[in-house]
Amino acid sequence: RLQKLKEMFISKFGSAPKFYARAPGRVNLIGEHIDYCGYAVLPMAIEQDILIAVEPVQTQVVQLTNTNSSYLDFSTGVNNIQINKTKPQWHNYFLCGLKGIQEHFGLNNPTGMNCLLDGTIPPSSGLSSSSALVCCAGLVTLRANGKTLSKVELAEICTKSERYIGTEGGGMDQSISFLAEEGTAKLIEFNPLRATDVRLPSGATFVIANSCVEMNKAATSHFNIRVMECRLATKLLSKSKGLDWKKMLRLSDVQTKLGVSLEEMLTIVEEVLHPEPYSTEEICKCLGISLEELRSQILTQNMQDVSTFKLYQRAKHVYSEAARVLEFQKICSEAPANALQLLGELMNQSHISCREMYECSCPELDRLVNICLQFGAIGSRLTGAGWGGCTVSMVPTDKLNMFLQNVKKAYYQTDGQKLAVENNSLFATKPGRGALVFVEA
Repeated sequence: RLQKLKEMFISKFGSAPKFYARAPGRVNLIGEHIDYCGYAVLPMAIEQDILIAVEPVQTQVVQLTNTNSSYLDFSTGVNNIQINKTKPQWHNYFLCGLKGIQEHFGLNNPTGMNCLLDGTIPPSSGLSSSSALVCCAGLVTLRANGKTLSKVELAEICTKSERYIGTEGGGMDQSISFLAEEGTAKLIEFNPLRATDVRLPSGATFVIANSCVEMNKAATSHFNIRVMECRLATKLLSKSKGLDWKKMLRLSDVQTKLGVSLEEMLTIVEEVLHPEPYSTEEICKCLGISLEELRSQILTQNMQDVSTFKLYQRAKHVYSEAARVLEFQKICSEAPANALQLLGELMNQSHISCREMYECSCPELDRLVNICLQFGAIGSRLTGAGWGGCTVSMVPTDKLNMFLQNVKKAYYQTDGQKLAVENNSLFATKPGRGALVFVEA
């Protein structure tokens, strides 16, 4: 692959690349939609990645080209980075990483670059192709400008800089992209960012299956509405408990301030919030503020027209999912005889909560999860933001081949469109390694 990339680079730019950078995609085994609420998640890097061949140049221009001809070439002056939020095109993700590093170091005359990009992560599949591109671009910019940072610093900068495109993510994708190590999943905690190895039990393999429904989280409001619902639930829970609700932004802050367990937080949700959606008027009444204050101080620009919010369901999902992550880690470290059954059950509960409480599944994902369970998966759930993208299933290793054949038949071979992408859509994966740079020998 490197050789092929090098040859393409030479034919495109007339000279050889000086170095390459790679950043992996990821699959989240458990812990969906809770990183931006301040809670730990449990992902692993996958073998699929973004690979960029780079040559620093004297002109202050960045030229981007992609091995996939459906992504158009792009070039821009390095001193005037414009990121278009309305149309999240591939080069804008590269620009996020570039801008993040430039701003961190206050680079006045950053180095220009010729870059050729190759990606093996299926796009809009919930395997974090966009964050891998942001991370890879950050790494490329860092190297081309002769700067160094720790992996943790890089992850934090890339998390912030992806927000230039309008996605209010929490940092899981960027953290695992940099901190991953081969052979182990990671428990990733935030504030401060740290990663702990989680040894997955032997005897089972994780299989990723793409529903073939594309979901681009920067292009839809579903994702950002959920972020806002969690923020509003935080405010209402804080107010009901006499906390300084104006300072509280994340559901984890409420738990920390009250000093209670996740189980106790679930009881508080039951006591304080009602299952019916809240109108903006009711939220204002609960917080004792005007609609004007709600819009200017709490709701983001793209949330001004949303009139109802589901707070009970979202808070319930977040606190129960945060508890499932810790339980998953505990089972992996204690390795009881029935570890696989217990882990599978947690994955299944996670999917039900994503479907019913967080409403981030879709009919195709639910169908795919059911097919995977029917053909021998011990646990199966959506992974990534949802609303399309992939499922992850835990399958006994000795049943893997039969499982793959049956799922292919039942899900992909019934539909010509899905059949065309089937080869990249269903694969077993092991925990892969994190982002790195390698230099032409």
